[in-house]
Amino acid sequence: MEFLNNIFVYIAQWLRGFLAFLGFTGFWIEMFMAVVYLATILGICTLVALFYVLWERKLAGYIQYRPGPNRLGPKGWFQTIADAIKLLTKEDVVPKEADKVVHFLATLFIFVPPVLALGVIPFGQGMAALDLNLGVFYLLAVTSLSTVPIFMAGWGSNNKYSLIGTMRAVAQMVSYEVPLIFSMLGVVLLAGTLQLSEIVESQSTVWYVFLQPVAFIIFLICATAETNRAPFDLPEGESELTAGIYTEYSGMKWALFFLAEYCNIFVVSAIGVTLFLGGWSGPFLPGWVWFILKTHLLFSFFIWIRWTFPRIRIDHLMSFSWKVLVPLSIANIMVTSLIFYLVQ
Repeated sequence: MEFLNNIFVYIAQWLRGFLAFLGFTGFWIEMFMAVVYLATILGICTLVALFYVLWERKLAGYIQYRPGPNRLGPKGWFQTIADAIKLLTKEDVVPKEADKVVHFLATLFIFVPPVLALGVIPFGQGMAALDLNLGVFYLLAVTSLSTVPIFMAGWGSNNKYSLIGTMRAVAQMVSYEVPLIFSMLGVVLLAGTLQLSEIVESQSTVWYVFLQPVAFIIFLICATAETNRAPFDLPEGESELTAGIYTEYSGMKWALFFLAEYCNIFVVSAIGVTLFLGGWSGPFLPGWVWFILKTHLLFSFFIWIRWTFPRIRIDHLMSFSWKVLVPLSIANIMVTSLIFYLVQ
């Protein structure tokens, strides 16, 4: 079991030793390993997008009492591949009045925040590309960058629907960033550290979801809003804004935004597992297997939320953040601090 639990750590150690055997110095070994880690993270993002696109369609079909995709391959498992081929062959149309450079760069920058975030998330013991001692602070910094490509996409399209969708998205993401940060601070107070691996290890006896249930609920709500998922998908409300931010995108460019959305959901699910659900901790199975299972369950929960609750109004959305979640998250921090002080 120890070998399976640390198999990826052993692979990384063997690769370092093999490069040293070939005569590479420490600098070049670290550069090569950085490229390997980056390729691994990009591979994870690709697999996550391909799998969860189909998984959501299957789960949505189950919720709505219908079979879902069932034509291509056994039980429709090749549907995602067929959709990818269809999008690759579609014409890429760019509006004449659009800022073509900004319009194009937005599709590339949309993947930067999830890739940077996955670099510090510990998938198992010793299985983080970079185990920063300020891991939580780093996650808050890089995930907040997701507003930049969203703004670029709406502004660069030079379309009124895209611009309105962008204004909604930025306002929504900034508003829900505040209670999201406060919900994570409660965990930091209990763990006494910002390092993600140490936060997981501090949950060896009890998960923080049981010690911080209010913070966990706030985190789930804010994570849903941050990823622009229903019932908080107002930036792309079809009945009001056609496709919102993505109105002027087509073909593979549109698909990249679509895939990045799933990567972002996977990232917030992995963060939730790390902070509240004990990370890789669990009996019998290797730690990285437990991490994947917990992340999958949390991801499925976000899918269930999307296909269960109706879209809410924009004024209700903003009021709920500033008038309910922010005071509640601040109160949770104050109560946690008071209890922590009394216990100490």
